[in-house]
Amino acid sequence: MATQDSVVDEAITASGESTWERATAKAKDKFDELVNVSLIIAVTGKTGAGKSSFINALRGLRKDEDGAAPTGVTETTTEPTMYEHPGMPNVKIWDLPGIGSPNFKAKKYLKDVKFNTYDFFIILNSERFMENDVMLAKEIRKCKKSFYFVRSKIDNDIFAEQRGNEGLDKLKVLAKIREDCQKNLKKLGNPKVFLISSIFLDKYDFEILQTTLAEELPEHKRSALLQAWPVCSAECLEKKIKMFKGLIWAVSLASAGIAAVPLPGLSTTCDASTILIFFTRCFYAFGLDDRSLKRLTEKVNKPLLECRDKSKFAAAIRNKTMTTIQTSAMFISVSVAEELLSLIPVVGSAVAAGLSFASTQLFLRKGLNELAETARAIRK
Repeated sequence: MATQDSVVDEAITASGESTWERATAKAKDKFDELVNVSLIIAVTGKTGAGKSSFINALRGLRKDEDGAAPTGVTETTTEPTMYEHPGMPNVKIWDLPGIGSPNFKAKKYLKDVKFNTYDFFIILNSERFMENDVMLAKEIRKCKKSFYFVRSKIDNDIFAEQRGNEGLDKLKVLAKIREDCQKNLKKLGNPKVFLISSIFLDKYDFEILQTTLAEELPEHKRSALLQAWPVCSAECLEKKIKMFKGLIWAVSLASAGIAAVPLPGLSTTCDASTILIFFTRCFYAFGLDDRSLKRLTEKVNKPLLECRDKSKFAAAIRNKTMTTIQTSAMFISVSVAEELLSLIPVVGSAVAAGLSFASTQLFLRKGLNELAETARAIRK
């Protein structure tokens, strides 16, 4: 018969395992959100409103790059067309056919484009919003989906107003445009109108649009939006850094769960894979990939790729290998210690898991800080 002490020990062990399993399961779910949660955005508007340019801006692509949405003054979208985000394959942006037709029927339109597919709608126009836009918004609302009115090509309006008027008050011009856009939207309760330029993302309401979307999206979708959104300001970059810092615990705990499994070689292999995924997401989210930096280099005429390549973490991620980093003495010694400790029943697994958690957390912080500082230096 089991003694009272042995029963207590078993209960503590069982309780500990149950708590540990719940914690690691939560961590894995959180990490899965980072990597796999989908975000599907619909962009619609009348012909010539600048839908394709807006989609390319969200994806960090110029109009002449491979995979960019075709732009033009004539209707270029006759069927719903999906564009995958180049650095975030789980984020997809759909370019929907224009809604400027005289025979436009909002209900039929939503049925034809399969509205249930999308997380939210961007209703975009380069002039004032019209009755068709209002009808579409009403139908979207009935379907309990979110919609956002975006007024594009604001840079063109400012440029036109500036001709022969050097003392132009830009804020008054923007207020006038916003008021004009909202005239026909009163039936919807005066929704916000976001004024943006797909060329100058750091100006006007582009950042405000991102903040609003993040606040109104379900929590598990926010990380996908923030990762995919282009780095348009220092504030946007800091939001991304903060988000990834908040995920370090989940990655570390998932790693610790792997370390507790007594199979030699498993922890080292899985840790490397998990870490590489985490840093790769940071790399693209911070705009450190070649495409983003080449575009920015052309804009500011400075060697930004050289600045990026000074970071050993950035160089390792760019080459899709963590070999250089992994072979550091600290990482090897910790991995070996994990494997030896995990072979000791109960206590060994717990100690190995704790060691893995602490070491991975330290390692991720170091890498994230280096990538963040590199991105900040480039922004400056």
